[in-house]
Amino acid sequence: MSVIEVDNLVKRFGDKTAVDHVSMSVAKGEIAGFLGPNGSGKTTTIRVICGLLTPDSGTGQVLGHDILSETAQIKRQVGYMTQRFSFYEDLSIEENLTFVARLYQMDPIRKVVRNALEDLGLSSRRTQLAGTLSGGWKQRLALAACLMHEPKLLLLDEPTAGVDPKARREFWDEIHQRATAGLTVLVSTHYMDEAERCHRVSYISQGKLVTSGTVAEVLDKADLATFVLEGAGVNEAARQLEDMKGVDQVAAFGVSLHVVGRDHIALKRAVDRVAQTTDVTIRPGETSLEDVFIQFMGQTADAPR
Repeated sequence: MSVIEVDNLVKRFGDKTAVDHVSMSVAKGEIAGFLGPNGSGKTTTIRVICGLLTPDSGTGQVLGHDILSETAQIKRQVGYMTQRFSFYEDLSIEENLTFVARLYQMDPIRKVVRNALEDLGLSSRRTQLAGTLSGGWKQRLALAACLMHEPKLLLLDEPTAGVDPKARREFWDEIHQRATAGLTVLVSTHYMDEAERCHRVSYISQGKLVTSGTVAEVLDKADLATFVLEGAGVNEAARQLEDMKGVDQVAAFGVSLHVVGRDHIALKRAVDRVAQTTDVTIRPGETSLEDVFIQFMGQTADAPR
């Protein structure tokens, strides 16, 4: 059963096309990762899906409701966590959650708020002002507010930016537990370790959907070859490899060199040639999701200049 089913979504702002014929399907209980550079159209797509923006063209259903004519029904069943912390910093955790409960006209409010505090481990800090919370606790507050009305779909827009690794892991453990119970999640992220925790990932660039599938499928479709070079001559090897045919990426990882390319034969010739003139050894490496997405960025205008 598809919770999100959209086809050929287009959203323009003046002469800029932010979302360019994007189609996407997300099944119930699935965690779908949404990746792409800043300004690629991720946030705009999410806002169209949850009914905050109306597409200029395209069709779709979210939770069985039409994205053009039934946005009110969609909004009531969606939890949306934005990039920025959007709660009152001079109110306590409990006061912020009480405010949200009133917006949703939930009843009885005290019980709903108490359950939300307990659910995300916020009870001991309920009187603490939101503005004094660390990034990880702000994240918990935001998630509690998104979940307290028991949504069927959770939309997370770069939810762990600025959060330490331990808090990020705890956050993802929470998300997986809820997905197991049937909650559907669409999450945008820049962190490759987070993307690898998703059931499926999609990459968007300049408003266009470039690829979609499980992590294994995306890696397979990219068809990149990877070699690892090690030894005293890695710096010189990196210098020589930069302009050689078949070499698309050269990146240092500690004392080793990660070399990636689409043309498997040309890449192997390049690393073999460099190994003959520098003090390095070569071994096959595993292509990572990060390699794939850097490759996509290098093929578009999203590449850094």
